[in-house]
Amino acid sequence: MKVNLTSSSRLSQVDFSNLPFGKTFSDHMLVAYYKGGAWQEPEIMPYGPLPHTPAMHALHYGQAVFEGMKAYNDVSGEKVWLFRPEENYHRLNKSAERLCIPSVPKEVFFEGLKKLIEIDRAWIPRAEGHSLYIRPFLFASSEYIMATPADEYCFVILTSPTASYYSGSVKLKVETHFTRAAKGGTGAAKAAGNYAASFYPMSLAREEGYMQLLWTDGKDHKFLEEVGTMNLFFRKGDQLFTPPTSDSILSGITRKSVLELLPKIGIEAKVEPIHIQDFQAGLEDGSITEVFGVGTAAVVSPVDTVGIEGKNYKVEVKEDGHWKKLKTALTDIQFGRSEDEFGWRFPLI
Repeated sequence: MKVNLTSSSRLSQVDFSNLPFGKTFSDHMLVAYYKGGAWQEPEIMPYGPLPHTPAMHALHYGQAVFEGMKAYNDVSGEKVWLFRPEENYHRLNKSAERLCIPSVPKEVFFEGLKKLIEIDRAWIPRAEGHSLYIRPFLFASSEYIMATPADEYCFVILTSPTASYYSGSVKLKVETHFTRAAKGGTGAAKAAGNYAASFYPMSLAREEGYMQLLWTDGKDHKFLEEVGTMNLFFRKGDQLFTPPTSDSILSGITRKSVLELLPKIGIEAKVEPIHIQDFQAGLEDGSITEVFGVGTAAVVSPVDTVGIEGKNYKVEVKEDGHWKKLKTALTDIQFGRSEDEFGWRFPLI
């Protein structure tokens, strides 16, 4: 692996007390190219522009996928951990397969990531709830505009120090007109185009005062699917409910972890299709007492408002609620404040 270090670090220019999500980038990045049917030697280089042309294939046909991960300083400040990176690695390559992109070799992904974090370790924030967000992504880099899969690709890992994605509770709008993903489409892949297609309906929702959309199925808009940045959970009685994943719902790693964690803290969960009418009825009669989303960036974020067809339903955010128990249990594992009986923590440094 080639290593080309920056001649001047930007670390001293960063205000770590004010870190908007995804706008501050560390000194270095990992870059590897796929050419001639094989991955070339990866290189760690100073963060900056890449040499691509207006005819770059990804700009015209959207062959691009990505992942979201975090690196954490533990409570002692001596070790750096990742959280279930094998899951991210496999999901990246699953997404790549769906978009006809060659898979990234495991040694490129993990050895490159380890070396990159070692070099930029000082960029990992130490404040409570902060972490180093990691963005691995793959895109078609061929220089032609024929409508066929590219024959050259680029793999990059960026890192970005960040605070919490949401600073408080979330206001959701249930989307019953626009569609995030259709059955048989790319909804189960972390494809860049999935997010691009959501921006317009999301902008309309923000004009109405909402922060995120809760998507429904693309066929009839009758069943709940996922939130733009999170998987959905809600509480009735002492049980939690969440929709099953499918080829139109991204299989969240935090969601998977929550479902594995729940029995350990004595909470029952049901994974089943959720009809919008049943959800609305539970909000109206008060039987739904908590709504929250889970995801890498969001971790566990409570919802205080759900909008359905022009009507808003308020949901109490309880500080002793299931959402808070889950967030505490999950982040205690991630930051090394509790034992990791699941083997989820991955020692990086």
